[in-house]
Amino acid sequence: MVNTIVQEIKKDFLYPISPYHGQDYIKGLIPNQKLQKFTSQINYMVGLHTNGKLSTSQVCQKIEQLWEELEMISD
Repeated sequence: MVNTIVQEIKKDFLYPISPYHGQDYIKGLIPNQKLQKFTSQINYMVGLHTNGKLSTSQVCQKIEQLWEELEMISD
């Protein structure tokens, strides 16, 4: 129980999601959350690449994979 709460807190800290204030709340909420998660993951990968922890090819492959996942969600 405590372990799951800690995991949720970590997830919220690492991938914060801002509130959605768009015109069509029902249609825009989920895509907005997915896009925010996508950008958070990209930011972490760019930081790891900048610090030399990931190679350019690893980052490109992961970005392509995330982009494909994002496209599948938006269809």
